[in-house]
Parts: sequence; C-alpha cells; structure tokens
Amino acid sequence: MLSDKDVCATIAVSDLDAAEKFYGGTLGLQAEKDGGGGIFYKSGNSGVFIYQSASAGTNKATYAAWSVDDVEAEVKTLKDKGVKFEQYDNLPGEREGDIHIMGPVKSAWFTDPDGNILNIVSGM
Repeated sequence: MLSDKDVCATIAVSDLDAAEKFYGGTLGLQAEKDGGGGIFYKSGNSGVFIYQSASAGTNKATYAAWSVDDVEAEVKTLKDKGVKFEQYDNLPGEREGDIHIMGPVKSAWFTDPDGNILNIVSGM
C-alpha cells in the first residue's frame, strides 16, 4: 500500500511569485517541476507542492514539518533570513525562546507569506 511511498505536502498560496521567493529563496528549496498549476519543491525523499488557490492561508494547523538535526541552528538560520517564529502557550512541555521542548522533542513553528503554518522538529 502506501507505507513505502513518499508523501508530498500540498500547500495553497495566494501569490505564486511571493511563495516561490519564500520556498525557493528563504527556505532554500529547489524547484523540481513547474507546471500543473503550481511548483513542486523536492525536500529530502519527499517534497512540497505549492499551488495558487483562493483558500490559501485558511488552514490553522501545521501543513508541513521538516525533521532536522539541530532545531536551534535552523531557527537561527531562518531568523537571519527574516522568518518570524510563532509562540504557542498551550503546548505540553516548556518553551525556550522560539523553541518548544517536549521531552526529547524540540520544535519550532513559522508561517509562509499566506500564514500557512510550517514546522521544524528534532528528536522524533
């Protein structure tokens, strides 16, 4: 079935050019395919497909999460590129600055230009 297949996050955006600058420029993802009404960015063995839609930014949950080795280093790199991190006070564990710590798991959330919620996480 699907358990041995890669999965792709599919994210609605209102402005494909602005999203391309964010996902390609700020996040450093490489566009693999441009077509079908959007852009596919490869990320590890999976990817992110962005497409233009009137419903962009309406989801209030995490769209995509990247597993990283060092959340602190990734947060610093992204902050240096102008990314603002979200702070949630209703999560278990504790928060140190922009990083939420839940046992061995460290996580940080940020948004794209449409307010789509994205995440970096380590320790899972």
